Amino acid sequence: MIKKGMIATLVFMLIFALFGCSSSTEQTATTEKKITVVTDAAFAPFEYMDKGEIVGFDVDLLKAVMKEAGLAYELKNIGWDPLFAAIQGKTADMAVSGITINDDRKQTYDFSIPYFESTHMILVKEGSSIKSAKDLQGKVVGVQNGTTGQEAVEKILGKENKNIKKFENTVVAIMDLLNGGVEAVVTDNAVANEYVKNNPDAKIVAFEDPEHFESEFYGFMFPKGSELKQKVDEALKKVIENGTYAEIYKKWFGTEPNIESLQQQQ
Repeated sequence: MIKKGMIATLVFMLIFALFGCSSSTEQTATTEKKITVVTDAAFAPFEYMDKGEIVGFDVDLLKAVMKEAGLAYELKNIGWDPLFAAIQGKTADMAVSGITINDDRKQTYDFSIPYFESTHMILVKEGSSIKSAKDLQGKVVGVQNGTTGQEAVEKILGKENKNIKKFENTVVAIMDLLNGGVEAVVTDNAVANEYVKNNPDAKIVAFEDPEHFESEFYGFMFPKGSELKQKVDEALKKVIENGTYAEIYKKWFGTEPNIESLQQQQ
């Protein structure tokens, strides 16, 4: 049996506990800001839709980096051109979408240290006469609009060349190649290799041309002056150093990453 004095004490303690819990929960909810990360989920194997979810190499790496940094986040699929507008307009905090770091983009955006080395490849149908980047002259070439793949082709064919056919994403460009609308598609090596591997019946081949296509590096992208960059850089370095990056890389590409090349870029 509980005495009246004890009941009063317990009631007081219960009220105190309830208010204490309520106050603590509200503080956590209002002070913990969820980072908004945007992407274009049409760039397999980096990010793409699978059964209604965004999956891919970038997605797994983002998860590992944000966990290391202790940051809560939400990943949104908004498209290629809109993600640049969202970062520039600061309606999003960060972008990940196989985004190449280059001097032109650095004028408007901040980037993390590099996390992936890439180069461009040319996709053609089997039996095509196109064997190098020089062979693209006089041919209709598909590219994803606003990418460094487009810039690479423009260096070869000329910026205003009517034979450069621009698409919303690489998937649509490859579909046009299959349908005969373009004679070649220029895109990143990992994307090209992934398509050829997963679609053997399409009879599409991919090849590199190191003479005309230099290596590029991907990075996480931020609004200019973002305080988030330093936290992400520190976390990304740890993920690369502790072996987590290599595990994610092997999962998606089946080979060991060139860690030394990435670290040289830091």
